[in-house]
Amino acid sequence: MGAAPAALAATKPPKPKPTLSLLAATSAVTLDKYKDGGDRVGLDLGIHVGAPNAPFEMRVHRKSYQDPIVAEQIVRQGGKTRTKTLPKGLVKSFSGFTRFLHVTVTDAKGKKVADLYQNVCPSSEQARIRPGAPSTSPYPTSCSDNPWTRGSVWGIQRGWASKVSGWNAPQVKLADGKYTATVGVTAPYQKAFGLTAATKKIAVTVRTVDDGHGRPMSGKAALKAGPKPKGNGSVPKGPKPDLAALPAWGIQLNHGEDDMPPGPPPTNPPAPGPKRDYLAFSATVWNAGPSPLVVDGFRVKPGLMDAYQYFFDGHGKQVGYAKTGGMEWDPREGHMHWHFKDFASYRLLGKDKKEIVRSQKEAFCLANTDAINQLVKNANWNPDNTDLHTACGDLSSLSVREVLDVGSGDTYAQFRPGQSFDVTDLKNGTYFIQVIANPSHRLFEGTAKNNMSLRKVTLGGTPGHRTVKVAPVGLVNAP
Repeated sequence: MGAAPAALAATKPPKPKPTLSLLAATSAVTLDKYKDGGDRVGLDLGIHVGAPNAPFEMRVHRKSYQDPIVAEQIVRQGGKTRTKTLPKGLVKSFSGFTRFLHVTVTDAKGKKVADLYQNVCPSSEQARIRPGAPSTSPYPTSCSDNPWTRGSVWGIQRGWASKVSGWNAPQVKLADGKYTATVGVTAPYQKAFGLTAATKKIAVTVRTVDDGHGRPMSGKAALKAGPKPKGNGSVPKGPKPDLAALPAWGIQLNHGEDDMPPGPPPTNPPAPGPKRDYLAFSATVWNAGPSPLVVDGFRVKPGLMDAYQYFFDGHGKQVGYAKTGGMEWDPREGHMHWHFKDFASYRLLGKDKKEIVRSQKEAFCLANTDAINQLVKNANWNPDNTDLHTACGDLSSLSVREVLDVGSGDTYAQFRPGQSFDVTDLKNGTYFIQVIANPSHRLFEGTAKNNMSLRKVTLGGTPGHRTVKVAPVGLVNAP
């Protein structure tokens, strides 16, 4: 018999290419600070995080508020897809990677004058880094800082990069002069994403200019409604939005003037009384899907519009509409836009769950202010109207379209007297902030089982010096 063939030498599979890279738009930057802004300057160094070889995608989620956050990288390379779970505790919130960058600044003599860690949202301002890259990106362009977020998608398209500092660049105290900034990815993320030598040096010039006034602000044009439909319409069968009320958050006590009702001041105002104690809070109502909430308003007389809700099939095709109340023009400072009536209601309940105080806030401009769960069915990762300047129209509008997309929430802060709760004369003890979505059932939903939430608070202290303690919800301790 012939000799057995020699065993083939084992070959190692090629080492996968890093899914992320650290990029610098320039080797030198000039940072302006303004005479009216103090000694601090925004450290916008032109640093980007890029995905040169394949799309970078993260799915960040938690099963419930009693469960920790899980961060999973979806790796797509060589025609294969796999899921890689990041170490526990590395990602601590839905607002991005915690302590992703280490930034130091030294002056012309080599003395360290700033040393900080920077959190990074990989879904921030994005752009292509080479001509052959895909022309569009499917990924969201922001991260969520809402404490009740359940699921987020972060991503960078192949051949694209995300700017990690801009208007939200960290502020540092620097005198006018020359500096060197060193920016590096911290060791845990280098290991997690296979990065090596992820460090950039930037020459920095700091200078003071006259002032920061008059700089233009960008914004999208308002979404326009179509022609006014004929008749009141009807509600077709099929998917509908699911409005869910999240627990109140951002809860604090404010000490202010006497609560005055809305409208013009009285002819003979009462003499100033003692200052009042107000319980202020933020509240979010979100759309759990599977269909968007689309409400069009059409002017019928000065200051008033008829409102119609539109319905869509599982493919996004409009299949019907129905009249659903109205909209009103809010002329007050800080508003100056069209409000849909009866979107949500806020009440303070006693320990026995009976109503004590009701917020005067009842009408709302709908906008996708917060990403709550981008992993639910039909979630829109890139909604168009994301703030009140893109959705609410103006006094000359004949019609407006207000949208709450699947996966997004609309957050309002109740800090004005009348919106916040006057607790001056309430006894110390246990209370509940109640948030109700669609309280008058004007909007058509798939279910109303999750339209109400409660947040337990405990009032203490003395008038003028009241205190509030807020109970956590599971692992979420967001007062």
